[in-house]
Amino acid sequence: MTDDSEPTADDPGPTADDAIAGLSRSDPLAAVSPLDGRYAGRTAPLSPYASEAALMRARTRVEVEYLLALASLDATPIGFDEATAAALRELYEEFDAEDARLIKDLETEGAAGYDATNHDVKAVEYFLRVRLAELAEGGPDGDADAPLDDAESLYPWIHFGLTSEDVNNLAHRLLLKPAVSEVIVPAVREVRDVLVDLAQEHRDAPMLARTHGQPATPTTFGKEMAVYAARLGRALGRVVVANEDLSGKLAGASGTYAAHRAAYPDVDWRAFSASFVRDLDLEHTGLATQVNPCDDLAALFDALRGVNNVLLDLDLDAWLYVSDRYLGQEAVEGETGSSTMPHKVNPIDFENSEGNLSKANSDLTFLADYVTTSRLQRDLSDSTVKRNVGAALAHCLIGYSKAGDGLDKVVPNETVMREELDATPEVIGEAVQTILRREGDTEAYERVKALSRGRSVTLDDFRDLFDDLDVDDAVREELKALTPAGYTGVADELVDDIDE
Repeated sequence: MTDDSEPTADDPGPTADDAIAGLSRSDPLAAVSPLDGRYAGRTAPLSPYASEAALMRARTRVEVEYLLALASLDATPIGFDEATAAALRELYEEFDAEDARLIKDLETEGAAGYDATNHDVKAVEYFLRVRLAELAEGGPDGDADAPLDDAESLYPWIHFGLTSEDVNNLAHRLLLKPAVSEVIVPAVREVRDVLVDLAQEHRDAPMLARTHGQPATPTTFGKEMAVYAARLGRALGRVVVANEDLSGKLAGASGTYAAHRAAYPDVDWRAFSASFVRDLDLEHTGLATQVNPCDDLAALFDALRGVNNVLLDLDLDAWLYVSDRYLGQEAVEGETGSSTMPHKVNPIDFENSEGNLSKANSDLTFLADYVTTSRLQRDLSDSTVKRNVGAALAHCLIGYSKAGDGLDKVVPNETVMREELDATPEVIGEAVQTILRREGDTEAYERVKALSRGRSVTLDDFRDLFDDLDVDDAVREELKALTPAGYTGVADELVDDIDE
């Protein structure tokens, strides 16, 4: 085992020409990607699901569970008691850094008497041979009761009849599913919870709406946040469903169970495969080539893009609200907003979220399009592509956390909102012409248009119009009571519709 700072086959270490000479490759400052560098603290929750070591562990889990499943068949000459089965499961349940390094050594350099495989799944097979041999000898130090009598007789049954894709497609989904349910979904829910709180707290805060960027019928700040909370909830629901529908394939080199059938023609391998995959908490893909078609992954990636699109819309609006001073930002002590303009407090969290979610969507679109295609029964181009799923999720996670940070720092400036409403009395024109229509005025729209379109008007201008109208006094008083701040319909009540 080498120190992290020492060169290895995959880590040549810094050279004299390196600008970062002296930094370990494990140092975030030396990371090639900001996901493991600048944003390492934000992406760390994904490491148990998106790292190389995590994939090794997941492959080990599939291989061990497959070996145990084979042992449960009457047709095979192998079997395990409960203690031995538990010892085998510990190989992935207690998988650690030493295990990961051994697998990497088996792949790239050779280890434990095996030549370098230059094949990541084959390296896992040999890793299991090494660990089974240790179990037969009483553990790595040989000082424990041996849970296995004969390890070598089990070697032919590791990866029996499988192709690498049988292991990989299951392993990737065993990582992706909890990554989404345990990291991504909770992160989105946190943002949604903040939106719900803002909606409820500011449900009555009147605010000028803008359609086409122009003053429009007033709303409330709370109602607008409720819209985002409701949209986010629906989009998140689609993610949850797509994640539950992830499906796995175990059917051999061309999806025909040919090797299995050749070895044991009397075993119902289709039923075996379905049971095995479902025991891994995945749906079963019965018809496939060597490759799981990955339509399930595409559906999940598209659902995640739906979440991201809602939050991108929020980021853009929040940025504009800050620009319009509808939202004030809490200044962080000691933070610098601009290197030259000391007064600035920039909406950097919303901007950062926008950038990361845009990058995530680009990656997710590419992934969804790419993983669903394969030349004939198999080509390997998707293998390297699928290794980037974690990066796409990482950009999502950064985007969610930054959006949440931005929302936590903003405070609705109700005074500014009121001032702008008072300065835009023309927005009551819709209410005026609608009430006059109710009273049978066939020129109601045209009358208000002539007064207000393209002109600067005041409430007094409207009241002069009302005085000249041939309407009942009660209607005239109804019209005179109209104000921009009071013209918000049932916006405050709509906040209660978030969960519908």
